[in-house]
Amino acid sequence: MHRLYSLALGAAAAALTFIAGNASAANLTRQPYLQRVGTDTATVAFRLDAPCVPSVRYGPHGSTGQSVPSSTADRIHAIVLTGLEPGTEYTYLVDACGARTNPVSFSTAPVPGTRHVHFTAVGDFGSNNSDQRAVANAMLARQPELFLMLGDNAYEAGTEAEFQNNLFVPMAPLLSQVPFFAVPGNHEYVTNQGQPYLDNLYLPTSQGGGERYYSFDWGHVHFVAIDSNCAIGLASSDRCTLAAQKKWVEQDLAASTAPWKVVLFHHPPWSSGEHGSQLLMRREFAPLFEKYDVDLVLTGHDHDYERTFPMRGNAVAPSGTPSPTYLVVGSGGASLRPLAGGKPSWAVLRNDVDHGYLDVNVEEGTLTAQVLTPSGKVMDSFSLSKDLPPAPRPDTSEPTSPPVASQPGTPSPTPSTPGATAPGLPDAEDPENPGQPGCSSVGSAMALLPMGAWVLATVLRRRRRR
Repeated sequence: MHRLYSLALGAAAAALTFIAGNASAANLTRQPYLQRVGTDTATVAFRLDAPCVPSVRYGPHGSTGQSVPSSTADRIHAIVLTGLEPGTEYTYLVDACGARTNPVSFSTAPVPGTRHVHFTAVGDFGSNNSDQRAVANAMLARQPELFLMLGDNAYEAGTEAEFQNNLFVPMAPLLSQVPFFAVPGNHEYVTNQGQPYLDNLYLPTSQGGGERYYSFDWGHVHFVAIDSNCAIGLASSDRCTLAAQKKWVEQDLAASTAPWKVVLFHHPPWSSGEHGSQLLMRREFAPLFEKYDVDLVLTGHDHDYERTFPMRGNAVAPSGTPSPTYLVVGSGGASLRPLAGGKPSWAVLRNDVDHGYLDVNVEEGTLTAQVLTPSGKVMDSFSLSKDLPPAPRPDTSEPTSPPVASQPGTPSPTPSTPGATAPGLPDAEDPENPGQPGCSSVGSAMALLPMGAWVLATVLRRRRRR
């Protein structure tokens, strides 16, 4: 009997030891950041200092009762949350095998067609300086639904270390709470044609362009992200070409039925800053923006702020002619550069003395924009308006399933997919289907624990009976 008792205790102890060995706490070397957030999905990415099978605990209305484990015991993780409700605030934390982050919150994308969208945008910030941190903190205080990065996100050369030190460290509070969508700048392309940019971010994808260019819908706004580096010839033809990207952009814009369209890329078609206008981008893409009623084109590259009148062809558009307005918002943290010469006739306003960011609210048929400094000073403000048909009334005649994340962007069956599993990462285990890939070693240990406890309880009961 003593031998059986000892064996039972040994089985239980072995199971506990196995679990502890597989669940040793790891520290986060990169705080969580939100990627590919859609109406029913979100990706939480982060990095650890030691291999571990972490999980993301999350839930609506301040709860964190649900959990999704990572599919690998590794240092780099991107855990996909699915089955979320649109337009809903979720709280989440990362449990790195015992070491937990503080809970923070974000909101999923609204139901497609929702007529209120709030976003911020800025470029040329990845310097890890006080100006960048001040701009990032000011954007977070505005509580936007999403944040658009306009390139030069990690100076000087877009290396792995510079992404860590000049993007993820100084902007950690913002990136953990506000989903962001990015385009690469010329500085990202210094290192292997932007490969570290692609390795560190989990962006929507397009057929043929991957993560280099893509599109997505958020409410009643269609966003198109273009890789201007590729367009002007900085990418090798096996990675990206102007012709393929231009063809995709036209197909994408033609397929979109969203009433508002916003395009973002790095090199400005209109600029009176140090680099000046990128004429190839103007020649190749501006006719498409005009043809498909793009409202706003957001760029960086020059370290200043500048806004044009609505432009058509190579001139200011005739009054009353719907045409895109072009912005340079390269004031996110890098050293500002003086604007030489007088203000061109096509420019409404220029600023080369203030760091700041763009804050946009799109409500029904009115887009209202402000360019703000971290202290709250308004550098510029403007609005665009259009007539929209009445919003469709919801059909309440019979129950419907929760809306699925819109397949934003392309007319093909495989367009931009904000909720897709991160590249190279298998699907996370479904907690309700434990046979799926995931924390299999820990699951085996958990199965041993109740067996050992059962044996131990049986022994004790027999001892009591004697």
